[in-house]
Amino acid sequence: MGKFNPFKFFPYFLLIILPVSMSSTISGSYNTYIIHMDKSAMPAAFSSHHHWYTATLSSLSSSNGLLPTHLYTYNHVIYGFSAVLSPEHLHQLSRIPGHIATYPEMFGHLHTTHTPQFLGLNNHSGLWPISGFGDDVIIGILDTGIWPESESFDDEGMPPLPERWRGGCESGMEFNSSNCNRKLIGARSFSKGIKRRGLNISRTNDYDSPRDFMGHGTHTSSTAAGRHVDNVEYFGYAKGTATGIAPMARLAMYKVVFDGDTYETAASDVLAGMDQAIADGVDIMSLSLGFPETPFSENPIAVGAFSAMEKGIFVSCSVGNSGPHAYTIFNGAPWITTVGAGTVDRDFVARVTFGDGELTVIGKSIYPENLFVSNVPIYYGYGNRSKEICDYKSLNPKEVAGKYIFCDLDDNLTVFQQLLELDRTEAAGAIFNSDSGQFLKTSDFNLPFVTVKPNDGELVKKYITSVSENNATASIKFQITVIGTRPAPQVAYFSSRGPDRQSPWILKPDILAPGVNILAAWVPNRGLQPIRDSDLLLTDYALVSGTSMASPHAVAIAALLKATHRDWSPAAIRSAMMTSADVVDNTGNPIIDMTSKVAGTPLDFGAGHVNPNKAMDPGLVYDIEAKDYINYLCSLNYTTQQIRVIWRTTSNFTCEYANRDLNYPSFMVILNETNTTTYTFKRVLTNVGDSPSVYRAAVKVPSGMKVSVQPEMISFEKKYSRAEFNLTAEINLGGIEIVPQSDYIGNYGFLLWSEENGKHVVRSPIVSAFAA
Repeated sequence: MGKFNPFKFFPYFLLIILPVSMSSTISGSYNTYIIHMDKSAMPAAFSSHHHWYTATLSSLSSSNGLLPTHLYTYNHVIYGFSAVLSPEHLHQLSRIPGHIATYPEMFGHLHTTHTPQFLGLNNHSGLWPISGFGDDVIIGILDTGIWPESESFDDEGMPPLPERWRGGCESGMEFNSSNCNRKLIGARSFSKGIKRRGLNISRTNDYDSPRDFMGHGTHTSSTAAGRHVDNVEYFGYAKGTATGIAPMARLAMYKVVFDGDTYETAASDVLAGMDQAIADGVDIMSLSLGFPETPFSENPIAVGAFSAMEKGIFVSCSVGNSGPHAYTIFNGAPWITTVGAGTVDRDFVARVTFGDGELTVIGKSIYPENLFVSNVPIYYGYGNRSKEICDYKSLNPKEVAGKYIFCDLDDNLTVFQQLLELDRTEAAGAIFNSDSGQFLKTSDFNLPFVTVKPNDGELVKKYITSVSENNATASIKFQITVIGTRPAPQVAYFSSRGPDRQSPWILKPDILAPGVNILAAWVPNRGLQPIRDSDLLLTDYALVSGTSMASPHAVAIAALLKATHRDWSPAAIRSAMMTSADVVDNTGNPIIDMTSKVAGTPLDFGAGHVNPNKAMDPGLVYDIEAKDYINYLCSLNYTTQQIRVIWRTTSNFTCEYANRDLNYPSFMVILNETNTTTYTFKRVLTNVGDSPSVYRAAVKVPSGMKVSVQPEMISFEKKYSRAEFNLTAEINLGGIEIVPQSDYIGNYGFLLWSEENGKHVVRSPIVSAFAA
């Protein structure tokens, strides 16, 4: 094998590996290596593999007379050994029969996996310690149930249950009251409605109890409030310490989703679960599920969330996974905090070295097997378009069996279709040339393959065509985790986009939170990851993507804020998160859309990506009371009957004051069918700072949008004092052809209230769009 240059790959390991200079501990150019061996190649003369390895080392010579040093023999984690070797030893060892691969020693440290770090949460400063890590806040999760034995729900060191807690832990199939503790303080199951629909829960092997069958509820619960668990990984990826965003918060599970032909829930069951959560005394509620968009009076989540809001309970919901097109929002009621999904600065890759080190590239892979590929022949179609894209039945098994196929990943074919060809021909694996690797899910990697970006793919083609067909080889190291990737966050391609069809005058989503490849607890008895032709692999912790993963991040941050500011309303908590959100990524540029690779808009990411530490001290908030939401519904021409369904009033209610201008932390202008639209918003700000303050308005808007604010300066005499202002937005589309109900989004800008001689900047997006 070629000489390994550790500095060649240094940028990829910078934030997860601590390279150590070996010259301080080992003389000369000797370094520590891990050697992988084919145990079946052991000669019969040796009584054990250990004997074979040590004898092999003894046979290696060096010009300086120094011998290799054996460190460990491995019998389980790998087959092989570790040793201190010189470059001469490496060269000799690579030619010994049975040698598979050699990799240099790496020194690392454990780190969280990984969103708390990405969100800026720190054990020693900021929102985590100030909030007591969410101490004494109760989070109610409505989902598929929970696996109580997971280490993420251990209650060691947690104080007794809050006296205000009124919930219980019900018994059922494979679940009893002893499964609850001081972390998981409540667990209930609601299935009457889905049973009435004809679902036989026992036939589907689901549990007619709070126990999780699918894994989804366990994952969302541990994301929100899981305890610290060391040495967690997903088949070699994302190694580190797993922790929820609010690790000292309490959890209560309300199982409302069951396994049928698909994972299903009934509106009656969801309402029963939300009703019970309110009765039990939860402070925060999370629902990573949704119903078809209907008027809010017909939507069980919207109805239940209104009641929760009136009781001071913060409710967060996933925005849906129907992106990237406009008007695909779920859970758009203005009293719900609606959360979209973004990427994080972590990726999972494989390192591919071609030939004897002539070329090395890094590609996307989450293949779960501890597989070491060394100098495997490569097959390439050499100009035959059908073979270059690995179309089904385009390859000859006699030509590709046992080889790694290099081909383009055709956008017109699914990964599954091309993997069928890989499987049919008994190829050893594949290297796909494609820009779509970022869109692949963990479950796509059931065979050993890597996707490389087109620029690297061209280099691979040059290498292959520069050597004879039989001499092109590749060595691959899977199971590499890279931290610090850029740009991040990006708006996930699947995250649903605004405007909301039912309520387009309110910007949705509200906020963006991590939702791509989130590592959290899973059910250990249900197969998750396919591999080759074998059964699904089991795991205690899983990487899962979706807006379902984003909502518990927002819920947990709300729990931290609630623990810090016990008197804040749900609207104040949402406002703090929105007005302090980040609108640029880790490169300092505007957050981009993962699909288009261009700057996104607030209809993609809402007010921005949530920033917990900034939300702790927002300076000002836009607060909203229940009656304000009712006045808003009146402006949408909701009937008395519809409003009574939502508000639960027993009196003969009539709309006396209709007001579409809700005191929201964002401004949404719905365009009409003329070239110019003007709208004036009236807003009220509340000072949540501890001292008197003065703020000055500034607007950042593009051409075609004119915005004025009156007054331009507002003063607050003390904490909780209030001030009003008006914002007038004039949208001039010029000569743009107006196509209502299209995906066309108008301009957007921002209003910023900056504190005079202070640190606070309160940002709100101003957006124009057509209603569908």
